[in-house]
Amino acid sequence: MSVAHVDDEEAAEVGNVEKALPSGDFYTGQWCDGCPHGNGKYLWTDGCMYVGEWFKGKTTGKGKFCWPSGATYEGEFKHGFMDGKGTYTGFSGETYKGTWVMNLKQGEGTISFVNGDYYEGEWRRGFQEGYGRYHWKNGNQYIGQWKKGLINGNGTMIWSNGNRYDGFWEDGFPKGNGTYKWPDGSFFVGIWSKDGKDQNGTYYPSDSPTEKFDWDPQQVFLEDLKDCKICGGENVSIWPSEKMPNWFAISKEKDGKQRRRSDGSLSGFSMSSDFNGGSVSFGSEGISRNGDGSVGRLHLEDSVARGSSLQLKKPPTRRQGQTISRGHKNFELMLNLQLGIRHSVGRPGPALSLDLKTSAFDPREKFWTRFPPEGSKHTPPHPSSEFKWKDYCPLVFRTLRKLFDIDAADYMLSICGDDALRELSSPGKSGSFFYLTNDDKYMIKTMKKAEVKVLIRMLPAYYNHVRSFKDTLVTKFFGLHCVKLTGSTQKKVRFVVMGNLFCTDTAIHRRFDLKGSFQGRTTAKPEAEIDSTTTLKDLDLKYIFRLQKLWFKEFCSQVDRDCDFLENERIMDYSLLIGLHFREVSTPHTSGVSSPTGNGDCENGEAPRLSEYSNDQLVINSTRQSPVSLGINMAARAEKTVRKNDCQVVGEPTGVMYDVILFFGIIDILQDYDISKKLEHAYKSMQYDPTSISAVDPKLYSKRFRDFIFKVFVEDT
Repeated sequence: MSVAHVDDEEAAEVGNVEKALPSGDFYTGQWCDGCPHGNGKYLWTDGCMYVGEWFKGKTTGKGKFCWPSGATYEGEFKHGFMDGKGTYTGFSGETYKGTWVMNLKQGEGTISFVNGDYYEGEWRRGFQEGYGRYHWKNGNQYIGQWKKGLINGNGTMIWSNGNRYDGFWEDGFPKGNGTYKWPDGSFFVGIWSKDGKDQNGTYYPSDSPTEKFDWDPQQVFLEDLKDCKICGGENVSIWPSEKMPNWFAISKEKDGKQRRRSDGSLSGFSMSSDFNGGSVSFGSEGISRNGDGSVGRLHLEDSVARGSSLQLKKPPTRRQGQTISRGHKNFELMLNLQLGIRHSVGRPGPALSLDLKTSAFDPREKFWTRFPPEGSKHTPPHPSSEFKWKDYCPLVFRTLRKLFDIDAADYMLSICGDDALRELSSPGKSGSFFYLTNDDKYMIKTMKKAEVKVLIRMLPAYYNHVRSFKDTLVTKFFGLHCVKLTGSTQKKVRFVVMGNLFCTDTAIHRRFDLKGSFQGRTTAKPEAEIDSTTTLKDLDLKYIFRLQKLWFKEFCSQVDRDCDFLENERIMDYSLLIGLHFREVSTPHTSGVSSPTGNGDCENGEAPRLSEYSNDQLVINSTRQSPVSLGINMAARAEKTVRKNDCQVVGEPTGVMYDVILFFGIIDILQDYDISKKLEHAYKSMQYDPTSISAVDPKLYSKRFRDFIFKVFVEDT
């Protein structure tokens, strides 16, 4: 057993060691290549402890994590996460035993609550979802479907007194068709509704069809369900993955690669976005800059080396686009757009139901409103010229916003608040302009008349698709409008409001737009000009992405569903937009797990550099827990690939892995296979391989797109 401080030369030795770390933490166990590897025990200064298996500095395998509160988790870990089969026992005595995926309950599991209730069944992303059974301490029980931790779908509630309800539920209450039965054999069959407006049904007594009965079905909501509250359980104070040290930052480089300077700062010191032990500040004097303007090494004060916690100083935020202020050519158009949306969203309407009538989707369902500068009975006065405002299928889009959990007040505040919109620097290939809201939540795209027709034509199928599959990857549409400017031009500007896929505090270091074709699918920018705002294409991609088993199955299923929907609607030329966040800064001694910092090929084992701005983003990104869903904030591993020839769309894996966070979705879904695309296909087919171009029949496009995406995304084994 070797005993060493982390700054000693023995830090890189292989074998069993005991190490006192600069932060005050302590590790004892097997060690290899500057980090724990094998069995070991780690003690944090705050009282947390892990005992179990390690792999290249991260808890991987079987182990036990203990919190200072007395809570424990014993089971399987993967890459620092609670992942696999395991048992969590809370400080209050609450116990969950089942499967986990990246700190979240997922799959089959049983939880016993401290109040005596228990649940056994299926979980998804930390909530009861699927089929499960909940048993209350008082003897009541529910058996059936769940969604996001609430009773939802078809199921049976059985009360301890023998009464029972069989039927459909929504958000924890009976909704739709259902039957309420009494132990004596009598029952009530009907339509159930919490507000009572749509509720009706028939009571059938057990002995006499003429028996008088004055029971009110609302009693189920007001009385029977009072004792059927779902226990929320306790919160985990901090996840084991958030406690993982950055071994590459706190370990000493061998062979003189790290030397203490005369001023006390360290050279060769790299920081990770998930540095443990507090946030770290660095000033401009602590950053060396290379001749090309890129960031070199970070030099931290002695206090960092001693493990003290300092405040993080965030560099100035660089944002996409130009703010549309007074004097901008589209300033008046922006005012018109904001006035129109405020009018549309703020206008009172009937109570919403997700079951829309066919008439709501009628292409003629559109409304013009005149906005004179002096105002009118329904519109406010405004400083711009008179214009007309058109709403397409307003009830459908209002219902879509409800379906996507968009709060009307927040929606108006984002688009119509005091902050101006931002116009992206250049229009898209189609000639459309894009605008971003100040909070980055929404993107507004100008549209051609043909695109509007396509969206309205496919709107019924789109609505049913996104309603049926809440995790759909296709673009979320929130509103379709038109501004008609007055004057000699009578210009019409049509636009759609969409969700912004990259609305996140996590820095997006690389963006890829993937179609599955390779003719012309490369960026025109030279390598030196590529930065975090550049959208790269199929032939620029030099990674494959490895997803956890359950995520991969869900991903494949959803891509198939979305592609079937687009194929049926005769849509083509769509693409998968991917945002990539590298979780760690590249270091020279990464033992095969590093972080690339650019798009080009890695030569001599070194990763290309990010721009100065992107490197700052890598350092300041925090590890706070953010919502995770399919395509949003998903942890994965990216494996470096190398193409052996120019015609190979997906390169060969190299075995070099990077920890990443992924954001992705299917965009540009409003191009049908019209006459212009058929002519484009015929013309380009004479010049290139017909299967390599983007303009192909929707059925072939869908197959090629899936084949390509399922090569880029693979299961992490």
